[in-house]
Amino acid sequence: QVQLVESGGGLVQPGGSLRLSCAVSGTIFSIYAMNWYRQAPGKQRELVAGISSGGIANYADSVKGRFTISRDNAKTTVYLQMNSLKPEDTAVYYCNFYTGRNEYWGQGTQVTVSS
Repeated sequence: QVQLVESGGGLVQPGGSLRLSCAVSGTIFSIYAMNWYRQAPGKQRELVAGISSGGIANYADSVKGRFTISRDNAKTTVYLQMNSLKPEDTAVYYCNFYTGRNEYWGQGTQVTVSS
């Protein structure tokens, strides 16, 4: 029943910006954390950013100072503002909602940083 729908990916030049969105359809009673992961070809999926139910945000060292995770007031949508993008940021980005009992994944959105 629950589905996460991602949007906002695309092709951007180095130094550019993108904003990813992930909205939940269906009903989730309690979300403990909302996260963004990314996976590049041949590499493991890595946690990029997360925000807890209390609004505490955490970031991978590689994106600190450049990326910002946020959520809407209803806590049904999570965003990832990506600034000063680098070619190394190229990956498929996945949103993740963790409820404690379950976790849900978006289908991924491609982010390509290239000149």
